[in-house]
Amino acid sequence: MPIAQLVLKACQARENAHAPFSNFRVGAALMGGDGAIYTGCNIESSSLGLTICAERVALSKAISEGEKIFHAIAIASSTRKKCMPCGACRQMLWDLAGNIDVILIENDQPVQQIKLMDLLPQAFERSDLPE
Repeated sequence: MPIAQLVLKACQARENAHAPFSNFRVGAALMGGDGAIYTGCNIESSSLGLTICAERVALSKAISEGEKIFHAIAIASSTRKKCMPCGACRQMLWDLAGNIDVILIENDQPVQQIKLMDLLPQAFERSDLPE
């Protein structure tokens, strides 16, 4: 897997973030099954609950393009420290991407690669719903 390419794309996506309220800019790059990379940035709303994270933007773009298989996601923030995905992003990634690799970036370099399962142990999933 070309981790360097994912890291670069996440850092580039961060530059497109719309974060006028928090000034916390995040970029994500999600690798699909055939190696295609889908990027996203956080997009803030004055109604903060409507804000969407970079990870979910990338995931939404991929799903809307018909992607169904995923390998990894890289996440870069404006603080230059590693940025863990929030709980909503962890759940959406679990539901739609499964136990992918999560690459955390610090100072525009990968510093940690972890399985999503380790960030969301005992995840709630479709099989937990009644039939």
